[in-house]
Amino acid sequence: MYIEDLKFSLWCDFVERSFLETEFVDLINAGTINGATSNPAIFKSAILTSPAYKKDIEAMQDLTPKETYEALAIKDIKKAAEKLLPLYKKGDDGFISIEVDPFLCDDANGTIEEGRRLFQQIDMPNVMIKVPATKAGYVAMQQLISEGINVNATLIFSVEQTKHCLEAFKAGSASCQASVLPKAVISVFVSRFDRMLDTKLAALDLPVSKVGIYNALNVYRLIERYALSNVRCLFASTGVKGDALEADYYIKGLLCKNSINTAPLATIKYFIQQSCDNNVPKEEEIELFFDTIKKSGIDVDAACDALMQDGLESFKVAFQEILETLSSYKR
Repeated sequence: MYIEDLKFSLWCDFVERSFLETEFVDLINAGTINGATSNPAIFKSAILTSPAYKKDIEAMQDLTPKETYEALAIKDIKKAAEKLLPLYKKGDDGFISIEVDPFLCDDANGTIEEGRRLFQQIDMPNVMIKVPATKAGYVAMQQLISEGINVNATLIFSVEQTKHCLEAFKAGSASCQASVLPKAVISVFVSRFDRMLDTKLAALDLPVSKVGIYNALNVYRLIERYALSNVRCLFASTGVKGDALEADYYIKGLLCKNSINTAPLATIKYFIQQSCDNNVPKEEEIELFFDTIKKSGIDVDAACDALMQDGLESFKVAFQEILETLSSYKR
């Protein structure tokens, strides 16, 4: 744990092969991070820009682009899982996530089959299968948890999505026959709200850079009220764009008990140099804020829906670009 008395964990939102052999290990050994996450956009940046993958890609000429991508991703995720395994064994998180094909977001059976296959192929107990919070995703989450597979519910923007995830995890855990319940996290995205709404709020002379944190806290408190022993809240998308906010703004504002924050590497480096004051807003303050902006015509529910669709689309685009580039490498 990065902050033991809060049971607050810091995970790195970055995976790249050479990094996993060097700085990643240093961050684990220093007690800075105790987990990591990945997504199609992260793998796109790593696979298409880092020379560390060139030899492997050249050796995979007989594979389809998706098979090539999976082989590369599985190798990295397994390596990360091995580095994190000592933390997992002592109960200090130690998880790494891999996301299913984003084009399966509306296909429950396809998501289940791919999640099951990826978990089996990586063959490490500290891997989480990342599943988007769609209608099909909730079905897949319940089934995967029931089979003893750790799940990271991703692209969470609303309390409504959170309820569906919690019910899926509750039902899946109840039917799970594993000797130890698998773990699950509910990844609520934070900073994207403010990038979408701050201009509108400023034009109405309302406080800016609040929606992301306040919405995430509503999600967090619902998760805590459910009190499922194997489910925690993970604050995602906590990097800052531009210079208007401190780099660690979305970490400091969400220093909550029993929570996880997964942040970009640069954000983590900044945060660990600063003081860790805990000034989490109260529920009453959050309720008053949302009531005020609602009366001013700001529709947060519509923003949740739009951000969810944007998130799905961005992961699909990143995934497709990986496949197209890998296809161009084939002779």
